[in-house]
Amino acid sequence: MHQVTLADVLRDHSRNRPSSLGAVCGEFRLDFAALDSRVNRLAHALVGAGVGPGDRLLWLGQNCHRLLEGLLAAAKVGAVFCPANWRQSADEFAFVVNDSDPSVVFWQEGEIGDTLRQVRRDTQSKALWLQHDGEGEGSYEAFIASASSADPGVAIDEAVAVLMMYTAAFTGSPNGALLSHRALVIQGSFMAMIQSVGADYVYLNCGPLFHVATFMTTLATFLSGGTNVFTPRVEAEELCRLIADEGCTGGFIMGPTMDQIIELNGAGRYNLKTLRGFPGKPEWTAMITVDTSGWGQRPAGYGQTEVMGMATLNALQPSIGSSGRPAPFVRIAMLDPEGHELPAGETGEIGVRGPTVMNGYFNRPELNTQRQAGGWHHTNDLGRIEADGSLTFVGPKGRLIKSAAENIYPAEVEACLRSHPAVADAAIIGVPDRTWGQNVTAVVVLAEGRAATADDIIGHCRERIASYKKPKAVEFVDAIPRQGFAVDYDALDERFGGGGYPGAGA
Repeated sequence: MHQVTLADVLRDHSRNRPSSLGAVCGEFRLDFAALDSRVNRLAHALVGAGVGPGDRLLWLGQNCHRLLEGLLAAAKVGAVFCPANWRQSADEFAFVVNDSDPSVVFWQEGEIGDTLRQVRRDTQSKALWLQHDGEGEGSYEAFIASASSADPGVAIDEAVAVLMMYTAAFTGSPNGALLSHRALVIQGSFMAMIQSVGADYVYLNCGPLFHVATFMTTLATFLSGGTNVFTPRVEAEELCRLIADEGCTGGFIMGPTMDQIIELNGAGRYNLKTLRGFPGKPEWTAMITVDTSGWGQRPAGYGQTEVMGMATLNALQPSIGSSGRPAPFVRIAMLDPEGHELPAGETGEIGVRGPTVMNGYFNRPELNTQRQAGGWHHTNDLGRIEADGSLTFVGPKGRLIKSAAENIYPAEVEACLRSHPAVADAAIIGVPDRTWGQNVTAVVVLAEGRAATADDIIGHCRERIASYKKPKAVEFVDAIPRQGFAVDYDALDERFGGGGYPGAGA
């Protein structure tokens, strides 16, 4: 009585709006009856190939209607669908294949075929590999051709995982976050409300569907009975054509692509007025219709893959905090290093509870124990709850500095340092101290043509954060050492005497 899965939503669309257009991809134009029929055929073929509850279906390809079919077929048989980054190297693909241990791999010849054949050989994958963009033996279409179009009728619990998304790996290897039917249905329905997505919405799937940021609107459109239009990559003229021909009302279009469209469509060859988007350069804004939804007026908030996208939204007003308010089905708290809740105004690790939080990472029992301690999802990010209950995001948690009994997070102090007009970049380390345990040392890069003394920097911080968090010393350098985007704190410790971090020894 209380169960609603993605499969149930598709069944209802097929029954209640069979002739409404559900997906467009190249020559394929699928109403919901046709989409449901193809999904059923794929589901039966998968079961016939031995796929069962919890088995992983790995998608190694670009955006396509078959990606949506794969997710919905997984929903009908209790499997888990994983769309992976198609832009990866052979080694990165091999990691995903080995880590996810899929029963089926949907792969693509176009652009990445040679790389994937190498991966298949190197991993000695025993999965069934189906080419989604091919024909004949070993292809997706041949696989489903003779399967039954009747609903498989498998009972699925909405609490089980249906989607696995690999998270960005700032250090180490990525992890597959397992997201439930419940998480997808609730988050997608709420995003539909925030973005004013209804049955007349036509979403251009031009953003990468291996990222939750773009997947949220795909899901909102599907749940609302709208039309998902798929294109394999971002090409300005093809986007213009699809927007004009299909009457697209939404799309994940970034600044550089907007500039290309401005140049391409300066003479108004394509009518893009159906597209509801953020305002930008005057030429862009004149071409489209400015989005007046809550999301269009106040986009973003705080979120991550592990919470199915967004936990707080700027669209939920009023909000003192920079990252908006939590959705009504989400609880947030700031946690100290022992997992205790902190009062409003204090910085701590952002903890999230609610039905949109992931079930855990695939095959990561120790990490799951850490990240789910105390009944909260520990985000590894820092924040602060303001007096009105809204959230201010501070930054990644990183290392902890301990001065006497006080916990100091480098990200908070670094944000304060960077707000100084003379500071171009900054990092914080802890230097051992016999009395206090550690003292805070700031490593600062001054902006070109600007000057500041150590006392100026320390005074700036004293006025903006608790006094115990301010640096006791400031070191000026020409550049902060980095490994990729991440600050190389080990190099700074070695140069300036850092160490003694809690849990890390002396």
